[in-house]
Amino acid sequence: MSIQSLGVGSGLDLESLVGQLLDAERKPKTDALNSREENVEAEISGIGKLKSKLEDFQETLDSLRSNANLKGREPSINNPSEGVEPFTAEASNSALEGDYNIAVSQLASGSRIETADASDGGFDSSTDTVLSTGTAKLIFKINATSDSFSINLNAGDSLEDLRNAINASNDNFGVTASIIDTGTAVGGAKLVFTSNTPGEGNDLVIVNFNDVAELDLVSTTNSTEASTYLTPVTFAQNAKANIDGIAVESKTNKFENVIENVSFEASERSELESDGITFKTSNLSIGFDKEAVEETIREFVKDFNALQAEIKLLTKYGESDLEDDGSLAGDSLVRGIQTGINNILFSSVDSSALGGLFQVGIEYNDQGELEISSTDNIGLGSGDDRLKEALNDNFDDIAALFTDEKQGIAVRLFDYVEEYTSFSGLLKSRENTAKDQREQIFDERLNLELRLAKTEEILRAKYLNLDQTVARLNSTGSALLATLG
Repeated sequence: MSIQSLGVGSGLDLESLVGQLLDAERKPKTDALNSREENVEAEISGIGKLKSKLEDFQETLDSLRSNANLKGREPSINNPSEGVEPFTAEASNSALEGDYNIAVSQLASGSRIETADASDGGFDSSTDTVLSTGTAKLIFKINATSDSFSINLNAGDSLEDLRNAINASNDNFGVTASIIDTGTAVGGAKLVFTSNTPGEGNDLVIVNFNDVAELDLVSTTNSTEASTYLTPVTFAQNAKANIDGIAVESKTNKFENVIENVSFEASERSELESDGITFKTSNLSIGFDKEAVEETIREFVKDFNALQAEIKLLTKYGESDLEDDGSLAGDSLVRGIQTGINNILFSSVDSSALGGLFQVGIEYNDQGELEISSTDNIGLGSGDDRLKEALNDNFDDIAALFTDEKQGIAVRLFDYVEEYTSFSGLLKSRENTAKDQREQIFDERLNLELRLAKTEEILRAKYLNLDQTVARLNSTGSALLATLG
């Protein structure tokens, strides 16, 4: 039925009447839907904020549950002179505390080979030809390793061409070629091969693969490696050091496990004493990285309190009618999270001699926050004192307190929080339920509007009949009055 303007025939304000009747039916239902929608949106927002804070806390727990972050060793080096630093050091988490006096007497280096002087049959200049006719190949290798590459030469190739081919080779494992012009007729131009492969026995070998006589000038041996041509002017050598009077060597400048679970890397020779012979020693001290562990524990307390503050905000009750409740006030899921976390926080950890968080200085204050107090409130020392005592006397037990696979507080908290924050976790499920409720409210709004449209159609049809009836009566009355008049 088409909708027509009401009241034209009767003069009655039927349009307003229909509008008032529709509003009377719409308002309570719309108000109820608005209230439900506001609550659902607040719940979705609250769950999102809670999940975000739990994930932040979980990141801290992920770091805290790793042994590597709580059992760190800190090497410190005291050198005789400020400007000379012969080595750097690293220590694994299982390294023992200790002090070592170390002197570096020799750095590891690769071998160096030079062509002969011009007067001894070498080259006069860098443009001298190394191969007159045909083609040939040189093989560069280290016999003690699998490293090798080859250079192909063609007739007319010069000393410069050979140098450039070596340096441009994609397979080059670390050989640098350079030409030194001595500026003398005796020396001429010398091609220098420098290998960066260090370690005694790792000398560079250059094989004259095709046994071309001309190439003996730039080779160390023939194809069968039975002959000797060029020999290193500097042989590959080990790094050498002295640790508490004990001589040690390494094929590279890195000494690994010479001291158990400790490595140090030499970068320059140690200074010499006034006698010009004896090397001065640097003191290497391996200690616990207490500062990093303390920082990690304090970060844990800080992030836990940030989580607690967010929960408190989300679950608070308004103190008056003018103050709104938190979006998750009275929510049993949130109470369950808090209860579960608290139960784990102060549970006993038998695998650690410390037993629990109180022994590392962590406790609740009057505001329900975790703290490491600076004052002694109960006669057992301040939180700071207990933490320092644990760091000094039970360093590795701190790691066990947090990281034990079965009882570790950080391990258990991480797994517990994961039940809520994972993609299929409880918070995601709760969020999906709230979003479904929001969709349901949308559908109910749509259905309400459809029902009201139908009601409007019925009302208009009803009042249109009234309008037409009154119009006819008015018309009849007017006709009678005209006849009688």
